Amino acid sequence: MKRFSSLAALTALLLTAAACGDDSISRSTDSVKPSDTTAETTGDTSGDTTAETTATGELPVAIISLSPTHTEMLFAIGAADQIIAVDDQSNFPAEALDKPHELSGFEPNVEAIAALKPDLVVIADDGADLTGQLGKLGIPVWSGPAPATFDDVYAQIEQLGAATGHIGEAAELVGQMQTDIDVAIAAAPVTTEPASFYHELDPTLYSVTSNTFIGQVYGLFGLVNLADGVEEGNDYPQLNAEFIIGANPDLIFLADSKCCGESPETVAARDGWGGTNAVINGKVIVVDDDIASRWGPRLVDFIQAVSIALAKAPAQA
Repeated sequence: MKRFSSLAALTALLLTAAACGDDSISRSTDSVKPSDTTAETTGDTSGDTTAETTATGELPVAIISLSPTHTEMLFAIGAADQIIAVDDQSNFPAEALDKPHELSGFEPNVEAIAALKPDLVVIADDGADLTGQLGKLGIPVWSGPAPATFDDVYAQIEQLGAATGHIGEAAELVGQMQTDIDVAIAAAPVTTEPASFYHELDPTLYSVTSNTFIGQVYGLFGLVNLADGVEEGNDYPQLNAEFIIGANPDLIFLADSKCCGESPETVAARDGWGGTNAVINGKVIVVDDDIASRWGPRLVDFIQAVSIALAKAPAQA
């Protein structure tokens, strides 16, 4: 089964942004004028508050999104009518599938993209140099790589709002996300001792460190990440079973149930895993693959899912 958050796809996407800890978002040099409307939310006062425009000076009316995360952002800020196509992994909201969705974001076809005559192409990373290739054709590109912080998430939403003429809607979305996240954190149980956890990207045991937006979700609840420091300079390390079993995590979060059929039962059946605290105490927790790998509006859903799981998890024996 093809999977957006599979190792090959997710790691290729996220590793390109692992070093991007600031709010800078790359754009085609001939596409839009620099603009940043994040000052109210993030405290960044650089740039101006003018909505970004295409090379013709007009707001885009023919947007192609080649990133599932940014498709979700665009729909959430009210830019759906400006979208003419999305990539083949954009499956949320359901209305996204009403758009043409045959393009690949992983192996983008410049000719196919250009044939649709977009006036803005939105991508998550630029490993294929779409900025350069489409720039030669006069097609603007907006690139928002995987964030290192929540402020980076909010910045991307507000910058897309500026780029599409939905500044107010983007600011409102960011404010609501922040409120909902605060509520989810407050609802989680308070523990005296921080619990350790392992987050599984796929059955080959790739994980994430606290330097990623995924890892920072768990950090909100004071959890200790087993993947931290395992491989210096790599925030998406591949762990091994012996290490995980030896580290004896209190919690295991599975972000590979939809793609790969992993479950508390399959984890318990792995050689040696049945003796870990997480398995013994019923704290192997399934999180939706898509929600746990996308940093758009459903970041709130991810945080809520962790909060609920922590509240429902059986007490440690």
